[in-house]
Amino acid sequence: MNEDIRIHSWPCSYYLDTKKQWVSGRLSLTPVAIRFTADKTGELLVDFHLSSISEIKKESSNLIFSSLTILEKNTKHWFSSLQPSRNVVFNILEHFWREQLLSSQGTGAGAAALQATKGKELTGLLTGSQKRLEDTAKVLHYQGEQFDNIMRGLNKIEGDMDVADRLLTELESPSWWPFSSKLWKAPLEAKPKETATVSDSKHQEGIIIRIPVIITHRTDSNVKPGKLTLFPSGLEISDCNSQVVHRFESKDVDDIRVHTPYEISVRQRFIGKPDTSYRLLSAKMPEVIPILEMQFSKKIQFLEDALGFVGARKSPQVDLGTSIWQAATGLLGGVVQPSSPVGGREGMDDDQAQLQKQEKVSQEEAKELKQILKKLKGLALETEAELERQDEALDSIAASVDHATLNIDKQNRRMKKLT
Repeated sequence: MNEDIRIHSWPCSYYLDTKKQWVSGRLSLTPVAIRFTADKTGELLVDFHLSSISEIKKESSNLIFSSLTILEKNTKHWFSSLQPSRNVVFNILEHFWREQLLSSQGTGAGAAALQATKGKELTGLLTGSQKRLEDTAKVLHYQGEQFDNIMRGLNKIEGDMDVADRLLTELESPSWWPFSSKLWKAPLEAKPKETATVSDSKHQEGIIIRIPVIITHRTDSNVKPGKLTLFPSGLEISDCNSQVVHRFESKDVDDIRVHTPYEISVRQRFIGKPDTSYRLLSAKMPEVIPILEMQFSKKIQFLEDALGFVGARKSPQVDLGTSIWQAATGLLGGVVQPSSPVGGREGMDDDQAQLQKQEKVSQEEAKELKQILKKLKGLALETEAELERQDEALDSIAASVDHATLNIDKQNRRMKKLT
């Protein structure tokens, strides 16, 4: 991810302590830093890392009203005349600052691991792939249940068509036909079975991912922190108290726009009344966008500022599966035969030999990699089997719909003859 990408910028004034005066300019937020650029000179007056911030506060005094202060190490920076409002800027800055602190704590706890063998790097890559496959499996499982519900509905329709066929036969038969009473009794015996089948379709849905977000609804000034939760059946927006603000079912979502790697908007259109639209900003959004892209592939749109994120994320992964397995095979081979180079090439110079030596993994890392690869293989097989099952279900659904359509046309013609 490009750390120089601008997430947001706001017009404001900055108190320049060296000259004891306020300077107009723009306050900008990147994934890892805060910057202020003067309007007149274009000079970068403020540039510091989010992790160096000790405190962000809303303050005021006799001379400074509605100001935002950022304590960076031992320096206090004052920002005023923030647009669209101080609260909006505060909520967004605080969100990214807290997420940066959490990620810094995680990296600090694993500082030793950052020296980093190739085994650790590969373990992280495979773990990410495993998480992505698990998310995919959840979505596919839900889709499979939806197909099962459709099949149950079509089976019920087919049963109703059989009942209608018997009734039409009863109406078409002459009054002296001796078997008319049996035709009326047959459908009544089948109804309890249908209701029992439908009642079994209830299930409890699992969460794919949940992240903290900054929610904007309709106006830029109406900004508040909350949470975004992805389910296989849709997505849910809630506030800080876990109260649901709005839930979008998959069928209700008309479009999802990716404005930047950190900001999206979700919209449901209506005829004759305003659309329902929410804009969501989060430091964790890059983890969610690939899942949304898979779940809403025909409804998601990447805007200009997000196209670089798509290219950076997709281009190295053209043959991601192949590269992972090749890398894992090579590194595990280096553990089994530590005296031979990982790539199996001869005639390398000393620097290359040293590099290959550093790329070898320990026995513990190899064991962990083998376990992850085993899980990946199982998940891949399950996903493939589910996709094949859904293909068969789609074929069955199409055949059932064609059969039902023919029956309806046939019964319509029979009804016209009777009337």
